[in-house]
Amino acid sequence: MLKIAVVVGVLVLIALLVVGYYLFRPLTHKPVRARLHCYDIAQGSYVPLDAPPDAFGIGLSYAAHIEETASTFDPNASPPVFRKDPSALVRTDATVIMPSTKQIREAAEALEPGLGQALLQERPDVPPLLDYEVEMGFVLLEDIAPASLEDPDFAPPLGFFIANDVSARSLAILGEGRPNRFDYWGVSKSFSGFMPVADRAWIPNETKPNGVPCVIIETTVNGEVRQRQSTDDLIYTPAQMLQFIHAKYPDERLHKGTFVLTGTPGGVALNTRRWLLRLGNLIGLSRFKKLAAKLDGDTSRFLKPGDRVVTQGEGLGKVSITIGGTGAKH
Repeated sequence: MLKIAVVVGVLVLIALLVVGYYLFRPLTHKPVRARLHCYDIAQGSYVPLDAPPDAFGIGLSYAAHIEETASTFDPNASPPVFRKDPSALVRTDATVIMPSTKQIREAAEALEPGLGQALLQERPDVPPLLDYEVEMGFVLLEDIAPASLEDPDFAPPLGFFIANDVSARSLAILGEGRPNRFDYWGVSKSFSGFMPVADRAWIPNETKPNGVPCVIIETTVNGEVRQRQSTDDLIYTPAQMLQFIHAKYPDERLHKGTFVLTGTPGGVALNTRRWLLRLGNLIGLSRFKKLAAKLDGDTSRFLKPGDRVVTQGEGLGKVSITIGGTGAKH
């Protein structure tokens, strides 16, 4: 009996070590900063920033944001790429209304027939979990031919601006495990008012390959600094981002005036411990259970009515919004 107990004890210990390694193992690959040419913000000028014909977002483009969201990273794979509804655009000093429970359900139903009804049964009072994301955006100053993206020395003519990629995280969480997961991200970032941007874009006097203005971008919520990081910490270049967009949407032309939001640094309200996410995946938690866990946890950092959110970047402008209450809740 003693030998059996010892063997069982050893097996249990081995199992615990294996599970522990699975939960706490580091990422296989660490994100590294892209090789960027840093523009001098003093060596450029400004142009008006008109409403875009199309808008795209790039996700997980800063190492700190990859870590805080417990996301994976593969240097040989595309980052998240999604479309934003151009009609979500607003300018500084706008009031951004929080989506109601009804609007969240309707958006979920449009993404996946039956999901809205399932959400009503699983979580009838689901809030949006409204989040902020300061981002450096760029606008295409000319049409981009797909063949140009194959040239490693291609320097796309771009203007740069500040933006806030407002997000309804509860809807994005519902995309967990879906093959079109990042489409949920796009819809979660496309409600009315969810693309506050500056009135003008900065353009360099001379365009360089992999060129970006290397400046500090930041978010404050009611005067508290939540995000602050330099854009030279990006792990992808603008040309790579355009390649990723073209790869996902090969039938879409990259037209002059198109917006690309380049991703957000760390410091957003959504924060997930990697070991907890891995544990949830290990025991097979459904997306509804993951959503419930987030909603029933600490949600104090998510935006609420009355909050004033300011995103800004040196030379790229400042955009301020106030969060308004929800509309109909039924």
